[in-house]
Amino acid sequence: MYCLRTALLPVIGLFNAAYARLDTDSASNLAVYWGQNSYNQGSGNLTQQPLGYYCENTNIDVFQLAFVTVINGIGGAPQVNFANQGDNCTTFPGTDLLNCPQIGADITKCQGKGKTIILSIGGATYSEGGFGSEEEAIAGANLIWETFGPQKNSSRPRPFGDATVDGFDLDFEATVRNMVPFANRLRSLMAADASKKYFLTVAPQCPYPDLYNKEMLEGKVDFDAVFVQFYNNFCGLNTFEPGQEEQKSFNLGEWNEWAKTVSKNKKVKVIVGAPANQRAAGSGYVDASKLAEIVKYSRKFSSFGGVMLWDASQAYANGNFIETVKGALNSGFAGCRFGWRRTQMPMARPVV
Repeated sequence: MYCLRTALLPVIGLFNAAYARLDTDSASNLAVYWGQNSYNQGSGNLTQQPLGYYCENTNIDVFQLAFVTVINGIGGAPQVNFANQGDNCTTFPGTDLLNCPQIGADITKCQGKGKTIILSIGGATYSEGGFGSEEEAIAGANLIWETFGPQKNSSRPRPFGDATVDGFDLDFEATVRNMVPFANRLRSLMAADASKKYFLTVAPQCPYPDLYNKEMLEGKVDFDAVFVQFYNNFCGLNTFEPGQEEQKSFNLGEWNEWAKTVSKNKKVKVIVGAPANQRAAGSGYVDASKLAEIVKYSRKFSSFGGVMLWDASQAYANGNFIETVKGALNSGFAGCRFGWRRTQMPMARPVV
């Protein structure tokens, strides 16, 4: 099909700049984890800033807030950890759940700028091991929904007040049980709320099948996207061989095959996860120019949906890393197949 690129680019660019959210028909999504201050600078410009600060960056489409570290915590409430950005929060009485109205305000601000805000559950310190039964898993999903989903006269303490996240990301890095009913209950709760589009994602490590999220990835859960961590493993980005159609270790092709043959959602997007700085992972980091090569290679896979970065603090300490990666994502300009390239133009308020 012929694309009227030249004539329509200014108009289309305006709409896309205004509506820069997770697009499951696009291969140019850029998602960034926020919340763990992994660059670990205690003060100054390179310490982790409030969420709203990063939402001014028009190159970023999605933020995953990291993390919900405990689902069933003290006082029947979950627990969250946002590193230094939790310092300004209080704690709900009788619980270990942080009350963070300023983060709630930033969520609303970011959504107003067209960003998708996904709450990530798990992380490296999650140690509950999932749930003892399917019933407990469903109850856990209900608890998460009442705490972070839409405010519907719930008596639950809500860390973000009236703000509602746009979905949930499951990032388990240890053995868990009964996560399929947990994830499916979240999906059903999101589907029942017609007020907006919600997303359910998962963040496996690159070896396939992923050890800890395996059951959820066996076609039992309807995910919108998978943020595959191509680092800290033999299949990391650092093993990519430029110019080679068949890769020996970098296994995006295997994940594309999973998307087309195993995934419950056959239109699921596979998003390439990358460390945003040398210190962001034990192995797997590549500089922005090599990541751009990987993006170009990845476009041959129909499930490719963009790039995920760990994390905001690392990326902002690494020069123009974000801008270079987003430029690579946009440079393919696969308008007919994936949607139009976003251009940096004055932003109108998004239609949501």
